[in-house]
Amino acid sequence: MNMKVKNWGGNLSFTPSEIKYPNSEKEIIEVIQKANSENKQIRIKGSGHSWTKLIPTNSILVSLDNYQGIISIDKTESLVTVKAGTKLKLLGQLLANNGLAMENLGDIDVQSIAGALNTGTHGTGIAFGTLSTQIAALTLISGEGKNIVCSETENPDIFKAAQISLGALGIISSYTLKCVPAYILKYECKKEILDECLQKLETYNTNNRHFEFYWFPHTSTVQTKFMNISKEIKKGNQLLKKFNDVVVDNGVFWLLSEFTRLFPMISKYTSHISAWGVSTGSYSDKSNNIFATTRLVKFTEMEFNIPRENFISVIKEIQKVINKNKVKVHFPLECRFVKEDDIMISPANGRASAYIAAHMYKGMPYKPYFKLLEDIFKKYDGRPHYGKLNTFSHQDFEKVYPNWGKFKKVRNQLDPKGIFLNDYLKGIFDFH
Repeated sequence: MNMKVKNWGGNLSFTPSEIKYPNSEKEIIEVIQKANSENKQIRIKGSGHSWTKLIPTNSILVSLDNYQGIISIDKTESLVTVKAGTKLKLLGQLLANNGLAMENLGDIDVQSIAGALNTGTHGTGIAFGTLSTQIAALTLISGEGKNIVCSETENPDIFKAAQISLGALGIISSYTLKCVPAYILKYECKKEILDECLQKLETYNTNNRHFEFYWFPHTSTVQTKFMNISKEIKKGNQLLKKFNDVVVDNGVFWLLSEFTRLFPMISKYTSHISAWGVSTGSYSDKSNNIFATTRLVKFTEMEFNIPRENFISVIKEIQKVINKNKVKVHFPLECRFVKEDDIMISPANGRASAYIAAHMYKGMPYKPYFKLLEDIFKKYDGRPHYGKLNTFSHQDFEKVYPNWGKFKKVRNQLDPKGIFLNDYLKGIFDFH
C-alpha cells in the first residue's frame, strides 16, 4: 500500500512507490542492487527536517530508522563508528554513556546523523566547522552496490564529496566520528540591543566557545546566547526551565503566532511582545543536553551562509529592507558563526562564515520575505543551506561553489545511471 510522506515543516508531501527499512548494511546493498537492475530511483530520508525538495520521489524511498546505534568505539583515539540512521539525540546519550561527546552540535537533535551530515548541518562557534568536519571516515554504498570505505587518506576525493553529499552519491551506511571526552557546558542567555551586540561581535565570538544571537525584526532587541566549558552541573530550577521551554517559548509563542497568522497586520507588535518576554538566565549540564532546544512551533525556513567579514553589512541591509517593505514577520532571525573547511560543496568551504536563518510561521506567506532576503544574500556571495528554502538553479550553485563541477564528476562516477537523483537533484546537478 502506498503511503503519503510529509516533512516536519508541512510544505512537502509525496507518495513513493514503496518504502524500504533495511536492518543491516547487507540489506542496504540488496535494495540498491535491486533498484539498479530494475532501473528504479532511490531517495533516502532522515527525519524530514528539510524544506527543500531533496527527498520527494515517486519511486523507492529508503529509511534507515531501523539501522541505528554504535558499531564500535576506539576510546584511545576517541573514534566512534555509528550506523547512519542513528538519531542525534540517541547518539548523544550513547556517547555520554561511554564518557564521550561530539565537540559541537546544531540547535535541534531530532535528525538522523546521516541527514544532518549530508545537508551540511552546523552549530555555532568560530573554532568549529560544520558537523561534517567531525567525520574521520565513512562507508558509502555506490549506485552499483559497491561498498567504498573513505577517509582523508583512503579514497580522499570521494571522502571530500561524501562529507556533504545530499544523498546524491549513494547511501552512506556508517560514519566514524572524531569525538572528544564528555564535557559540561554552561549556557547563558541575555537580552541586549542589536547595535551594541554588533559592536561587541568580535569580542563575543573570540571570548566564547559558542556564541549566537536572535534578532527580533521591527525591534532593536536581540537575545544573545553563550555556551562555555564548565566544571560542574548546575541545572537550576528544572520545573521553571521546562515551563519556560514548553509553555513560554513554545506555547505562548504558538498562541501569538496563530493570532498573527489570522491578523498579519499585528506582526510588528507580536515581535515586540516576543522581544519583551525573551528568556534570560543560565544553567549548566552535559553538552548533549545543552546544544538542542525544544521546537514545537512549526515554521518555514531559509538560511544562507555568507563570508563572516560581510555579516554586519548584511544584517543592516536586512533591517532596512524589512522596515522599508513593512514585512509582516514576527519570527526572529537566527545568527551563527562557523569556521571554514575544505569539504567539497560545504557552504563554509574556504571561508570563515556567518549563517543567517529567517523563519516564517507555518501558514503565513513566506515567498516575498524570503525573496527580499535572498537578493541581499546573493549580493554578498551567499550560499544556501541545502535543507532550507532557496530558489538557486544549477547556474547559481556553480557560481558560488568553486568545486561544484568537481563534485558532479565524482557523483557521476559513483552513480552513472542517476539512481540517487530525483527531479530536484537532477536540476541542480544538471544531470541528463
